Amino acid sequence: MTSIRRRLTVALLGTIALAVLLGGAAIHHEAREEVDELLDYQLRQLALSVGDQVWGPGFVPHGHAGGETDFVIQVWGPNGVSLYFSRPHQILPVGSEPGFSTIETREGAWRVYVTRTPLQLIQVAQPMTVRNTMALAAVTRVLTPMLLLLPVLSLLIWVIVGRGLAPLRRLARAVALRSPSGLEPLPVTDTPEEVMPLVQSLNDLLHRLDEALAAQKAFVADAAHELRTPIAALQLQVQMLERATNDDERRGALDDLQAGVRRGTHLVNQLLTLARQDPDLTDRTKSPVNLGELARSTVAEHAVAADERQIDLGLTHVDDAAVIEGNADSLHILLRNLVDNALRYTPAGGAVDVAVSVSGPDAVLDVADNGPGIPPEDRQRVFDRFYRGSGTGETGTGLGLSIVKSIADRHGARVELGSSSAGGLRVCVRFPLFPRMKG
Repeated sequence: MTSIRRRLTVALLGTIALAVLLGGAAIHHEAREEVDELLDYQLRQLALSVGDQVWGPGFVPHGHAGGETDFVIQVWGPNGVSLYFSRPHQILPVGSEPGFSTIETREGAWRVYVTRTPLQLIQVAQPMTVRNTMALAAVTRVLTPMLLLLPVLSLLIWVIVGRGLAPLRRLARAVALRSPSGLEPLPVTDTPEEVMPLVQSLNDLLHRLDEALAAQKAFVADAAHELRTPIAALQLQVQMLERATNDDERRGALDDLQAGVRRGTHLVNQLLTLARQDPDLTDRTKSPVNLGELARSTVAEHAVAADERQIDLGLTHVDDAAVIEGNADSLHILLRNLVDNALRYTPAGGAVDVAVSVSGPDAVLDVADNGPGIPPEDRQRVFDRFYRGSGTGETGTGLGLSIVKSIADRHGARVELGSSSAGGLRVCVRFPLFPRMKG
């Protein structure tokens, strides 16, 4: 498992170590330049002081005895005769040009200064290793305390990073303490701004979960309440069937029982349909849907039911340009519920008309009947679950239009209720056209 604390600590220590190394390189460069400048000055001063002395056989310059110094002094007369060599056994080439130069030998590099006077040629040399040693010593003196402090810095960084991550640990504990019945928002007081987007996202998720659980509880309570009545009716009808004393009573009781089973089955199917309409599942599978083709197939599958009820079910107009983006299965459920409702509330000998058209930027789906319709004061409430208007003469589940509204909302559609030309109900669902079908 990756540890943010460990990664931050290693990254910060690595950055500090790199900075120390780069700083050491810069210090070494600066120290070397200063050492070169200082020792070059000493070489020049030594050469000038040697030039001021009087040379003769066996003369030794003051303060420059052979092996007691890092400097090597050579003096030649005007005819090239060696007058003095501080290290007779040291082999050094003779510099020809006055001034400073660096000479490579088998023993390493030497820094040389040459000066000429009317009577002699003076050369003063120093091994470069001396300068390197002095520069390295300067860098070591600076970097050693910093390197010794790295373990202390490691501990301090570990503690500071741990404290910096404390809000995340508090957030994790707060989330862990949440229960399905306690989905209140996480506190945002004293929350660092870096953690705030995470807290806000979690609070939004908790809010959605709270709403979903509340809706689920309400749905389960309503479903249990609605199922109690048909189950009680079935029990009563079974008892009536048991008490029947002749064939006519038994047939009547059996017909009532079959009707009750059909109503119960329809209610259970509607409840399952409503429960399966999960936006997270259906919204992921959207594709272009031709409403005209959808209307043809839905009308065809309801033709037998319409004939049994002696209802004229048909298509009055179909525009194949009415293409929308959506989930085909959900849209089929929407239209099927509209047609089911129309057939249920339309009396025998009536008509149910389905039409598909394009109106401006919308694809319009119309289902009209000549049933009793819905009073204007009830047209908003019929979208509530399990609400059934009075005076319809039919015992529906009160879920059909609720399912229609739920599916329409997820497709960005509007559901409009009005009166048909025959005096019944007209349901108009307006969908936004598929983008490529516009204009």
